[in-house]
Amino acid sequence: MPRVSIDNTPAASQALLGQIQQAFGATPNMYKAVANSPAALQSMWAAFGALGKGTLGAKLGEQLAVAIANRNRCEYCLAAHTVLGQKAGASCAEMSAAQAGQSGDARTAAALAFALKVVEQRAQITDADVDRLRSAGFGEEQIVEIMAHVALNLFTNYINVALDIPVDFPKVALT
Repeated sequence: MPRVSIDNTPAASQALLGQIQQAFGATPNMYKAVANSPAALQSMWAAFGALGKGTLGAKLGEQLAVAIANRNRCEYCLAAHTVLGQKAGASCAEMSAAQAGQSGDARTAAALAFALKVVEQRAQITDADVDRLRSAGFGEEQIVEIMAHVALNLFTNYINVALDIPVDFPKVALT
């Protein structure tokens, strides 16, 4: 998959790539590849923006991302979201635990277990699974947001794995 450069970026992707460049201080390789489709780039960037304003908080969002990335063997997302998680206030130990689907915080552990079950069972979950989230303190809005995080992370994992996007964040070993 060719990476996008200034010379071959579709016109409809250029403004979004500018926003991404400003947000990251660089343009990550994943976005360069996705920019080949202005519609896909707009979808991805808008989803990250919307979920970033959600009720779960950035730290939990990044913990979900590393758990899902590890499960899907996505080195790119694991590396990127480990950095982003630390910027969101998670310690190295918290991000490492989340990568394994674990947390010392019962609420976070419940969210990670639920998200991984959704991934592993392709959303074939039970009412009891959802009830465990409610018992951990998640409301309906947050349950739907967890599902949205799962969907967005599947999208980015699949892009990076299928298109073999070179990792341009500090590498983190899959477990």
